[in-house]
Order: sequence, then C-alpha cells, then structure tokens
Amino acid sequence: MTDGSSALVLIVEDDRTIALGLAQHLRHAGYHVMLAGTGGAALEAVRRTPPALVILDLMLPDLDGFEVLRTWRARGDQMPVLVLTARDSESHAVQGFGLGADDYVAKPFRVREVLARVAALLRRATGTRPDPGAPLAPSWVPGPRAVPELPPRLRFGNIDVDTRACAVRRNGQPVPLRPKEYDLLVALLARRGEVVSRSTLLRDVWGYDPMVVSRTVETHILELRRKLEAEPSRPVHILTVRTRGYRLSLE
Repeated sequence: MTDGSSALVLIVEDDRTIALGLAQHLRHAGYHVMLAGTGGAALEAVRRTPPALVILDLMLPDLDGFEVLRTWRARGDQMPVLVLTARDSESHAVQGFGLGADDYVAKPFRVREVLARVAALLRRATGTRPDPGAPLAPSWVPGPRAVPELPPRLRFGNIDVDTRACAVRRNGQPVPLRPKEYDLLVALLARRGEVVSRSTLLRDVWGYDPMVVSRTVETHILELRRKLEAEPSRPVHILTVRTRGYRLSLE
C-alpha cells in the first residue's frame, strides 16, 4: 500500500535503531526513505537529492540540528522539516520554529504520531490527497479551512493588525510573527472573541486531523503571548479557557 505520493523522506538521526525503525514504517506506508546519521551527511543528502520532507533530530554528533536547519533555510531549501526533540524541551521546539521548522515531535514518540505528522505536512506542502487505504495515516482533512473575511485593519489593546499586508504592530512598532503565528492570530481574530478548541485550531491552521496529538498549538500560543502581551505569564488578550480551548479578548 502507498499513500499515493511515493514521496522521498530524509531521516536525520544518529540513533540507528530509531532511524531504521522509522524507515521501516515509512516504507510500509509507501514513502521512499534516505538516512543520514550526521549533520554533514544530511546537508550533502539534501544538496544531492532534495527530499519532499525531512525528519530531523536536533541532537547530532557533529553539526546540531539547529545549524543544519539554519543552513538549509539560508541556502533556500524549503522542504517541510519535522524536528525530533527530547521530552520537555519546548524551548528547543520554539528555537526550531524560529529557524524554519514546520512541526516537532518529542521523544519518546509513537510511530503512528510521526506518520500522521508526515502525512499532514506533505499534504499541506503539495495539496494532494493521500490514498485512503494508506496504513496508519490520519483521516484526510482538506487543508486549512477558510476563515471569514476580516476587515483590512483590526485593533485589540495596543495591537494593530493589517490583514491585507499580514502585518502586526504593537505600540506602533512592527512585531515579527512567523507565518503560523500570524495564521493562528487570524484564526482567533476571525472568531471575534468566541472560544476556539485546540482541535479546531489544529484543523484550520495546520490542516491536521483532530485525532493528531500535538503541542504545536500550545507552543505557538506561548510565542504569541511572548510577542504581544505586556506580561506573557498573565495574558489579558490571548486567553486559555480551561478544558475548552482559547479565545482572543478584543477589549
């Protein structure tokens, strides 16, 4: 069985047991797989045979994953990158997002979870629908859903959002948001103060199946608060509604 894409996935992992296990499951799901055990080998592999997606361990024996990712993005390699981090290393995930990573999975991980992320990232990158018979893949979701059209300019607190220019200012100063941070902000703005569940945000912003387990939303919420709230630990705009999700206070 295949997922219909036969996409080439590069696994960059120095633990051979983990790398071979992932490779076996990816091949069973219909992907082609390359392996690299060091950062240098990963850079050469992408230069020689550009993959559709990379699974990148951040802790490598020569160049670390951060430097590898920084080099790829600097030279224009734009394939989706799913980074592997140690458990409870959310700061590493944030750093990876800042360098151009698309998502992360914490070790130890479930193979089914990695396959779900791979399918979602490739779907978003290519716009193709996977074969519904693919093993261990999530239900297909037709990409991020359209949100209601927003006014050209919105304001909450001291934050101004120019939806035409996709630009955000705080106290008149530009705030550099990464693309998914901006998309998440817009998804919350579109609900005009209503509570939005985490699974809805995963679906609408990332195109993930609701069953995917991911802390991507939480990580991006924390970054939005850090950049937009006066006291990120005591937010007044980007609010958590316990057991229900998040909402954006427009006051």
